[in-house]
Amino acid sequence: MASGVTVTDEVVEVFNDMKVRKAQANEEEKKKRKKAVLFCLSPDKKNIILEAGREILQGQVGDTVDDPYLHFVKMLPADDCRYALYDATYETKETKKEDLVFIFWAPENAPLKSKMIYASSKDAIKKKFTGIKHEWQVNGLEDIKDRRTLADKLGGSSVVTLEGSPL
Repeated sequence: MASGVTVTDEVVEVFNDMKVRKAQANEEEKKKRKKAVLFCLSPDKKNIILEAGREILQGQVGDTVDDPYLHFVKMLPADDCRYALYDATYETKETKKEDLVFIFWAPENAPLKSKMIYASSKDAIKKKFTGIKHEWQVNGLEDIKDRRTLADKLGGSSVVTLEGSPL
């Protein structure tokens, strides 16, 4: 079901920046990388846009943001839908990994109209996010508040830490 909503170039640019990890990036560039970002519908409901002020930068982690995952969860609105990208760092028994997770946030108490337009527009944004391995639809804080739930999505029982915090 297509809604006719389009994805802005800025959203695609943010995704591409998060997807590409530059090995030669200097410390200043690394600090500016986004750890998490929220996307919403424009006021006229015609475009998916970057939600102003709703991001976590790598440089904030350990400085103004103690726990990036919990900070990210608190950024999600209690009564409306959003799309999000979260750059998860985790370990399995074999190796340390980093993966982008596409999250469709549709809380139970969001307006029905909002749920419908976000659900019908999800394919538009997913098509722009090529190479995403992990997609997660979340319908309430109970589903997302615990790191273990995300860890299970990323690698099942072999995941032992997420963001350096024991599970």
